[in-house]
Amino acid sequence: MSEETRQPETPQAQQEPPSSDTDAQALDAQIRENLRQVVDPEIGLDVVALGLIKEILFENGQVQIKMLLTTPFCPYAPWMVQMVKEKAQEVVPGRTVEVEVLPEPWDPSMMEDPSILGFGPGMF
Repeated sequence: MSEETRQPETPQAQQEPPSSDTDAQALDAQIRENLRQVVDPEIGLDVVALGLIKEILFENGQVQIKMLLTTPFCPYAPWMVQMVKEKAQEVVPGRTVEVEVLPEPWDPSMMEDPSILGFGPGMF
């Protein structure tokens, strides 16, 4: 009989952050693509197209998303934050996802394509 050498599996191995910048970039892209399903009900555009997703960080098995709101007192803010969290969680099940709303103001120049809302060059 031959002996089989096994390395013990650790829960940490399943929770490790992306192993390289390439992995992090791929996960970032997957999360952003899934976040396109979160549409601002007042404007009718998704949070990525609006430029509301500022940063996605991967640290210690967690995902932290830093986002903006189109207005400081957006009535849909709690719903949008929850949807961003849920849509990100779909891409990284088993990891903790936290969403931080940044205090900085949003403006249309942050959009992927400001012309969608009628803004053109030189308007900012």
